Amino acid sequence: MTDFPIPFEDDDLFASAGLRLTVDLTALTENWRDMARRSGAARAAAVVKADAYGMGIEDAGEALYMAGARDFFVATVDEGVTLRLYAPEARIFVLSGIWPGTERRFFENDLVPVISSDEQLAFWMAVLADYGDYPCALHVDTGFNRLGLHMDDAIALADDVSRPASFAPVLIMSHLACGDEPSHAMNRRQLESFRRVGAAYEGIDSSLAASAGIFLGEDYHFDLTRPGIALYGGEAVCGLANPMRPVATAEARIIQVRNVEAGETVSYGRALQLGRKSRLAIASAGYADGYMRGLSSGGVPLRQAVPEGGQGFIAGHRVPVAGRITMDLTIFDITDLPDNAVRAGDYVELFGKNMALDDVARAAGTIGYEMLTSMGLRHERRYVAEEE
Repeated sequence: MTDFPIPFEDDDLFASAGLRLTVDLTALTENWRDMARRSGAARAAAVVKADAYGMGIEDAGEALYMAGARDFFVATVDEGVTLRLYAPEARIFVLSGIWPGTERRFFENDLVPVISSDEQLAFWMAVLADYGDYPCALHVDTGFNRLGLHMDDAIALADDVSRPASFAPVLIMSHLACGDEPSHAMNRRQLESFRRVGAAYEGIDSSLAASAGIFLGEDYHFDLTRPGIALYGGEAVCGLANPMRPVATAEARIIQVRNVEAGETVSYGRALQLGRKSRLAIASAGYADGYMRGLSSGGVPLRQAVPEGGQGFIAGHRVPVAGRITMDLTIFDITDLPDNAVRAGDYVELFGKNMALDDVARAAGTIGYEMLTSMGLRHERRYVAEEE
């Protein structure tokens, strides 16, 4: 009789996980070095918001820091506090800015707030009056109409002699609305607007380009670039072959293989009726795990780009999703695979080295960003550093 609990090593947990994610830290750091080279004379930051796009801010952040990244962008102060432990000498910008009650966490962890609104600016001025000099960044809206100070207000602020002497931003930034479409006229309009703002803050670092903007060329690089999705292997530019190395491979355990007769239907809504005797593999991943319902083979009226739905990869072959994806389970049609090629306990790749992230995302009617950041909490992560 075995005594409980049984101690598990990390490898045991990964091997037994129903849904698992392998993160290649070598590919991650090589992608950052690639984007740093493409940034030319500009420094390349690393965007690690949303738990490093689902890859784990601790391990991904530390790997990027060890690779040479010294500027980081996070979404929230909590992310900044976590990252500080793994990037001790880095400059960490918090994109959501600062709000009453969070000041101490900024100061104690040496985080830089990104000021994006009149309300935040007013509060920040009051903070400076109490605490004295402390760096910030200014986010200026140049046409995105998401976050950012109005351009005219930001330019007027640069010349406002009544502002506190302790107000000294270390970065002026904006964000491109159409950077993933290189020929879009909006890119040039935002560039010209951002140049106007930069001229008002001469001598202060400027940043306009995220991943897509880096590919637009030197005019968009300024002093600091902000690669995000490209670091994690995602496509940054529409219609351009993706030069980035895949970083994440998601797999789900096959729970059951079943034989089904021709004419029977599969999953909710009877969305798929089988035209032949079939073998189906039921995998332990569903939309609660970020494997989106839009990948279903039928019953998804809004999807247009890939009407047949998603695919997985198992036993050296691509296999289609059969019927609707459910909360915890997805059914794959493995009829065309050799007999006994798939057994219960095997793993099907959902995306990764054999199933490109963005191809899977397109089949779901979405983008790689959403696939990565929606993987949920139930997957077990493993980090590898694969040899060249």
